[in-house]
Amino acid sequence: MKKILPFFSYAFHPIFIPLLGTVFYVLLEEKYFTLPQYLILFLQIIIITFLLPIAFFYLLRTFGKIENVMLTDISQRKIPLLLQIMLFAVLIEKSITIDRFPSLYFFFVGGLLSTIIAFLLLYVKFKASIHMIGISSLTVFIIGLSIHNQINTINTVTFFVLMNGLVASSRLVMKAHLNKELLVGFLCGLIPQSLLLYFWL
Repeated sequence: MKKILPFFSYAFHPIFIPLLGTVFYVLLEEKYFTLPQYLILFLQIIIITFLLPIAFFYLLRTFGKIENVMLTDISQRKIPLLLQIMLFAVLIEKSITIDRFPSLYFFFVGGLLSTIIAFLLLYVKFKASIHMIGISSLTVFIIGLSIHNQINTINTVTFFVLMNGLVASSRLVMKAHLNKELLVGFLCGLIPQSLLLYFWL
């Protein structure tokens, strides 16, 4: 089992969460768009939340600022988190706006708030689990979409609740976090998304 658990850290790496959230938005949201509109949406998400961070990761690694994609050291987290804050801010200001994609907009606002909290915690030498922030945020968003559109997604929700546990276990097995760092990360993802449900449910 210890050999299998690290897989979940990679499968649900935080860099995939914005794209996964967008996929579930398209699948569950009853607001329909044309195929070109969907393609533009996914292209924006892939470029801003996936390709640009990867490009910056290799740039930072080249200059010796970070060692690996898991960002295990506190000192190596500040620049990537600051970059994510900036990219999320650009995304919700220019692309995923409240008038075009209201529920997805609040998902990314929640992601922005969670990232800001994780960034600020670094200044008190606390390493909240970004993996747990991502998977807990996504789980709440899926629950919100199912309630908003009155769709039965009990199997999907159950799966992602299970994934929260498996991702947490994988981080422990990989010795990337302590229990309290996983719990705080989970709450950092859960609370902003849960509070923002008030504005779009």
